[in-house]
Amino acid sequence: MEGQKHHADSQKHNRRKTSTKMGSGGDQPSPPGAKAGAGGDQANQPGQIATTDRLDRLLSQPANKCCADCGAPDPKWVSLTFGAFICIKCSGAHRSLGVHISKIVSVKLDEWTDEQVDFLTDLGGNGAVNSTYEAFLGNYTKPRQDCSADDRNDFIRRKYEFQQFLSNQQLSCSSQNNGKHCYQQQHGSSNRHGLGHAFRNSWRRKEDKSVKKPAAVEVGMVEFVGLIKVNIIRGTNLAIRDVMSSDPYVILNLGHQSMKTKVIKSSLNPVWNERLLLSIPDPVPLLKVQVYDKDTFTTDDRMGEAEINIQPLVAAARAYETKSITDNAELKNWMAKDGIWIPRDSAITIIDNKVKQEVTVRLQNVERGHLEMELECVPLTQ
Repeated sequence: MEGQKHHADSQKHNRRKTSTKMGSGGDQPSPPGAKAGAGGDQANQPGQIATTDRLDRLLSQPANKCCADCGAPDPKWVSLTFGAFICIKCSGAHRSLGVHISKIVSVKLDEWTDEQVDFLTDLGGNGAVNSTYEAFLGNYTKPRQDCSADDRNDFIRRKYEFQQFLSNQQLSCSSQNNGKHCYQQQHGSSNRHGLGHAFRNSWRRKEDKSVKKPAAVEVGMVEFVGLIKVNIIRGTNLAIRDVMSSDPYVILNLGHQSMKTKVIKSSLNPVWNERLLLSIPDPVPLLKVQVYDKDTFTTDDRMGEAEINIQPLVAAARAYETKSITDNAELKNWMAKDGIWIPRDSAITIIDNKVKQEVTVRLQNVERGHLEMELECVPLTQ
């Protein structure tokens, strides 16, 4: 696939870069939803409706009406790396590969720009994806929507990470050093997906180099039970780590996933108002929060940490989804009956048909500082 990479490198410089917030943070180009943390006002700006309509038309194409990986109807998620429309269960398997392999965004939950829809259109949708990455399945049976988590994860890893089902011509090209010659032999859909790899690789940020990636055997068979949207609102009275102030940012860890906010320069009371989206593995782990001070020439300084038990929020979201509870009064009674406890500086409520939890945590292992967040558990049906 060296030819694709060569072509992608020459093409990616012609595309405009966008900033990032949703689900990645830091210095990466933006996936959809990049400005959602700022209050969601982008949805009301001119041109946003047209962008949404274009995305809906793309989703309504026959090949895109079913998940590219298991065939489940009405997919609501996209691998922006490959241009594949996928279901919620397959999106979890893609997330377990890591953002360096497949960048997952939501059709409905995230906000899209014209450039991002243009990029997705260029990749060609599920038809182009499967004609390339399922060109030669051989005796391998593609999983169905009711398959086991093991089968789903195994197939998706083989298809996208190992690229085991490419045609014989593509496989032979990938093993040769003469990338330019091989590129000239590839058909158009392969070229488009070379752009996807270029776009994926451009998301890597320098901080990733120091992060130890979990072994594939550890994360390949993870089952996900939902998604959690974390709005990092603000920090209050944070610790000083520079001369008179700090340059704080936040890292979230949930299982093997790690997401990072932007850096706020010279502030002890930073306002991020930035949303990060993570998959919730089963069993549900603690959500780990770490605050750091960004340094240019030395290792970033720790500014405190906290752990949040999101199990009560997940349980409440499940109960609401199954109609066991329908309003805040029933939610309160249900929590009391089941003995569900949450910290004093926290509250789970139903707002606009969404189950949310407001949390203010006192940062630990540091002299001072609080962090205010809003958590939302996204059910599997969205």
